[in-house]
Amino acid sequence: MGQKQQLSADPRPDTKKKRRVAFFNIDTGISAKDCIKIYLVCTKEEVGSTDGLCIDPVDLNSFFDDEDGKIYGYQGLKITVWFSIVSFRAYADIVFDSTSDGGKGITDLKSALQNIFAETLVDNKDDFLQTFSKDVNFIGSLVADGEVLHPKASSNGKSNDSNFHLQAANSDLEVIRLPMDNMAGRNLYSHLVPLALLLIDGSSPIDVTDPRWELYVLTQKTNDQLGQTYPTLLGFAALYRFYHYPDSSRLRLSQILVLPPYQRKGFGRVLLEVLNNVAISENVYDFTIEEPLSQLLQLRTCIDVKRLRGFGPIQEAVESAVSQFKFGRLSKKVSFPPLLPPSEAIEAVRKSLKITKEQFLHCWEILIFLGIEPDKHMEDFILAVSSRMRNDLIGESSDAEGKQVVDVPTDYDQEMSFVMFRSTNNATGVETDESRANQEEQLKKLVDDRVSEIKLIAQKVSAD
Repeated sequence: MGQKQQLSADPRPDTKKKRRVAFFNIDTGISAKDCIKIYLVCTKEEVGSTDGLCIDPVDLNSFFDDEDGKIYGYQGLKITVWFSIVSFRAYADIVFDSTSDGGKGITDLKSALQNIFAETLVDNKDDFLQTFSKDVNFIGSLVADGEVLHPKASSNGKSNDSNFHLQAANSDLEVIRLPMDNMAGRNLYSHLVPLALLLIDGSSPIDVTDPRWELYVLTQKTNDQLGQTYPTLLGFAALYRFYHYPDSSRLRLSQILVLPPYQRKGFGRVLLEVLNNVAISENVYDFTIEEPLSQLLQLRTCIDVKRLRGFGPIQEAVESAVSQFKFGRLSKKVSFPPLLPPSEAIEAVRKSLKITKEQFLHCWEILIFLGIEPDKHMEDFILAVSSRMRNDLIGESSDAEGKQVVDVPTDYDQEMSFVMFRSTNNATGVETDESRANQEEQLKKLVDDRVSEIKLIAQKVSAD
């Protein structure tokens, strides 16, 4: 980590003694995201250049001690970090004009950067450059003893990799499992932590001392300039294995990341498909994802809808639900049951495909949409979605009838203080028309968003 200070010459002291009153500017600090740039590099020639891949971290400010995430005490500060995706080490070049305590101290930059990059941070630039040749097989040395997993046939007899992008279906791809009771797995994950912190929203490092954690890495064999073959790390996933009474386990995906240079090429789908295969082959209770972001949820849903379309035990239930639209059995008084699968279908999906009830219900409406004719049945379909969401979010009208929330005077936080009561015969004297109108407006927006999501995923699934 290099630091350069560029100081201008001090002004010549005044020869006459004068009484002066100084007015110091208050240091308002600088946001970390405004003075730090991070580049992912795979050759030493890219170090020092700003033409490489500059990543957009989810929240740099959170790594600095100040409550507002700002850096204090520096004038003209610029920090450039190069992170090698060969050796998985980092070097930071820190340049500033001067430092001064403007009332908030001077931020310890080295400590703050170590909060992100930890042991991967190399102090000397020459040492960092040497890692490109010295550690060219860093990934290969750590995954050598891992368990190699390949995409396997799905439960419906079709190969799960048949719909992968051409690059994702390349035979040079491998997914390797490394348990955390293995030193190689711990070492590798410690070098992946900076990427997880910077690129996975809300992420925090896993506990590598807990053997129930498992690391899955996606690699691809590549040749260097000398013709030597080494594995390149494309992405990784961290899973936790929970105990499920009485003699089973549940898999939860906590972190998944495809490195930015390899995104939008089908590699995330490869990882998820292999994890689905692991859940099925090891007969876990189910496979869940911890707080998935919208993009990950969309990819997962696309994969699961395709799996469900080929899953025989639920086809009759899907056809039955679709027929209610095709034969005009719905009316303006439609209720939510047409968009709910039977309980035996939910259990069959969990047992065979390891898809949770929540995720199956998320896919169910898409399966129905794929079976109807939108130009003929769209109005009824939207009505059914609205009815289902009303029940989920608002509840039965009879249960909500007469409930009122009223603000009350308090010495505590006004926003946290209220009284709820149930009126009799609506004799409350409280105006509720406006709140009900707002409620209906919010519900309509949620329904519109949900229908748009259904259409988008249906389109993606149909296009594959």
